[in-house]
Amino acid sequence: MDKKRRNFSAWYLLLAIMATWLFNDYVYKPFIIRETEVSYNVFLQYLAESKINEVILTGERIIFTLKGDEKQQKAAANVVAVNDPALVDRLVASGVAFSARAQTQSLLATIMGWILPLLPLVLIWYFIIKRMGGGPSAMSLGRSKAHEIQGEMIGVKFRDVGGVGEAEVELREIIEYLKNPGKFSYMGAKLPKGVLLVGPPGTGKTLLAKATAGEAGVPFFFLTGSSFVEMFVGVGAARVRDLFEQAQQKAPCIIFIDEIDAIGQARTSAGRIGGNSEQENTLNQLLAEMDGFKANSGVVIMAATNRPEILDQALVRPGRFDRQIQVTLPTEPGRLEILTIHTQTMPLANDVNLPQLAKVTAGFSGAELANIANEASLLAVRREAKRISMADFDLAIERIVAGLQRKIPLSGDVRAKVAYHEIGHALLAYFLPGTDPVHKISIIPTAKGALGYTMQRPEEDRYLIGENELKARLAVLLGGRAAELIVFNEASTGAANDLERATEMARRMVTEFGMSRKLGPVRYAAAAGSYLQTGIAGRADLSPATVSHIDEEILGFLNEAQVIADKILREHMDLLQKAARFLQEEEVISGDQLARIANSMS
Repeated sequence: MDKKRRNFSAWYLLLAIMATWLFNDYVYKPFIIRETEVSYNVFLQYLAESKINEVILTGERIIFTLKGDEKQQKAAANVVAVNDPALVDRLVASGVAFSARAQTQSLLATIMGWILPLLPLVLIWYFIIKRMGGGPSAMSLGRSKAHEIQGEMIGVKFRDVGGVGEAEVELREIIEYLKNPGKFSYMGAKLPKGVLLVGPPGTGKTLLAKATAGEAGVPFFFLTGSSFVEMFVGVGAARVRDLFEQAQQKAPCIIFIDEIDAIGQARTSAGRIGGNSEQENTLNQLLAEMDGFKANSGVVIMAATNRPEILDQALVRPGRFDRQIQVTLPTEPGRLEILTIHTQTMPLANDVNLPQLAKVTAGFSGAELANIANEASLLAVRREAKRISMADFDLAIERIVAGLQRKIPLSGDVRAKVAYHEIGHALLAYFLPGTDPVHKISIIPTAKGALGYTMQRPEEDRYLIGENELKARLAVLLGGRAAELIVFNEASTGAANDLERATEMARRMVTEFGMSRKLGPVRYAAAAGSYLQTGIAGRADLSPATVSHIDEEILGFLNEAQVIADKILREHMDLLQKAARFLQEEEVISGDQLARIANSMS
């Protein structure tokens, strides 16, 4: 504390000296000069009348004193020097004592003459360093940007993470080692050097790593893969070295690198000058540092990615990230755990059924479930309610899936077309087996650009889908377009998204799932996870004839689905008409209301 105070005092003293200097040179002296300045003709008049006692000639001014008492002789006046060749002769003729003073430049002016030209370059360098997060010192460029958090300060435990299942079981082994490494060493067991968390976005990979450090109570170094690489060559490798040096000093500890694919992509010379890059240098240094660690060194390296297929094979080989933990989308019990965690501090109404919410949110990630709980609370605040109701949760799910409702008035013709379109989807989902039940049908436009939507909710988690179920889903997607063609004898632009989704599904049935009788059980799509290559675009070995057959089979699946949709809707034409009129009147109907209308017609 004393050293810090002394440093501040030195800075204050330096600033005071500089301020005094500037005031004296640029404020006080110019002010005095202006106060005592006279015109040149007045000076010549004084000289002619022999009133001047002494004259001092400088480069820019003529300083003189007048004759008289002692007070007048000490009060000097000045005049701006002019180009007057006869001035010296006049001074000699008048008998005035005169002298010359060499013009000198002040130290401050000299310093400013050097600083001002260099100041723009210094400022540019400073802002470049600040933008890179290195601070004002260039020596800090090679320092790691990892944020160290002590284990007891993390505040995240496994009880705060829900729906991770087997991932928690595998990570508890890491925790046991960090707490009791002697037990592993006694049995000769070697813990994996690196643990790679793999899973879709929003499944809680980062939260799991924090919970692991929180449970073990050890320091936690957190940083992202992109924070290693900068515009200067060698900075990424230097930061990797600095990170591992810090970790060794804090062992036992956990290093967590989020989005490691930013530096861990497979090395290739294609498209790179010299076949090298700063990213490759950083990756090479990371590989070398991980090899330098002993198996039981007390440092556990964890990383997370949702694109494991693009990682370099040297990074995921045994001895480095030799354990991969799959963090998948939560199952129904997992979703219930997550919803319970995120709603435990919320005032819930008696009608809120969390098990039912967990059942109808199949395919949602943990982040999406947290967003649902937050949106429901915001909706309750908006309507000034004291508790969050089940209706708030339903609206929150609809807002995330379909988007915010927009009260845009639709004309009569557009309103009718949208109503028939959505009822077409709903009736196909109602009558075809293997499809998800209809939850809600709406013709209120949404912020995502849809003029209406038909929401289906699965009754259970699906891990396998058969060919007949996929064909039924194709028919549901084309049901809206089929209804428009039957009722209005023309299609509209409203089916654009349906056609896109249906075409992609049919393409996968042909190229990935081998469901084409003509093409047989062959995979025609690019290798799974090929970076920036999807579908058959990544296959340069396919002949034009094969590509043509693939397009024919895709068209065949879509035509078959269109025929099914047209047939079912024509068989239930009265139901289509009645349900569409009811939807135009109510704007929103539920799946139960559609079922009651269908039962009343049977």
